[in-house]
Amino acid sequence: MLSLNIGASGMLAQQLNVDVISNNLANMTTTGYKRQRAQFQDLMYQNIERPGATSSDVGTIVPSGIQLGLGVKAASVHRLHSQGSAIITDNEFDVAIMGEGYFQIELPSGETAYTRDGSFQVNGDGEIVTSNGYVVEPTIVVPDDAISIVINNSGEVLAQIDGQADMTNLGQLELSVFANKAGLEAVGQNLFLETEASGAPIAGNPNADGFGRIEQGVLEAANVNSVEEITNLITAQRAYEFNSQIVQVSDQMLEAASNLR
Repeated sequence: MLSLNIGASGMLAQQLNVDVISNNLANMTTTGYKRQRAQFQDLMYQNIERPGATSSDVGTIVPSGIQLGLGVKAASVHRLHSQGSAIITDNEFDVAIMGEGYFQIELPSGETAYTRDGSFQVNGDGEIVTSNGYVVEPTIVVPDDAISIVINNSGEVLAQIDGQADMTNLGQLELSVFANKAGLEAVGQNLFLETEASGAPIAGNPNADGFGRIEQGVLEAANVNSVEEITNLITAQRAYEFNSQIVQVSDQMLEAASNLR
């Protein structure tokens, strides 16, 4: 019976759906997290009578035919890169991107990773780093005698040095944008890597054309809507139950057929 495999494929698809929704809910408070959505496709069809086939010797055409679908499969898990809401922290090294772009992060391997998480800190050498100690590119060093730090909308990092009246420019934060943000590879720790699907990064200064602006003392919250995710979870649960009932009914039909005398 095809229905057994069809029901099983539906259960597997909805299990994946629940897994994706669970990850979204688990990361509701993760800075800069972008929620994901599972997308599905129907499987190939068994043509018992093909639409458009000739049904008689005078050329009459079958208008619809008989095609039996073989179930469902996962097509992709798409990441939605909409803007998260702003959380005010008043921490001078917390920055949020309002608009397009990713911060550039140097990994220990030498690769460049990308993130929307702007909860930066300063290491023992005065370098601006992530919470894991990875250096933000380009490298900006904060002197020991800096009284305060100002990061403007254009990404310039300015320091008030003890004993100096004028602000000192320590460097410039840069952002990268991609032709296909959904093609970035998530590797954990709020980091993404470039792939062939994402295209090569295009670097530029914040607040320039095509790039978001920087807000100091602010972090970008996850773009997860708890009400929407719970609604999707209920829908996935019901779909899973319906597909399990298909398997149960198919089993009962097979049992009835095997018990015929």
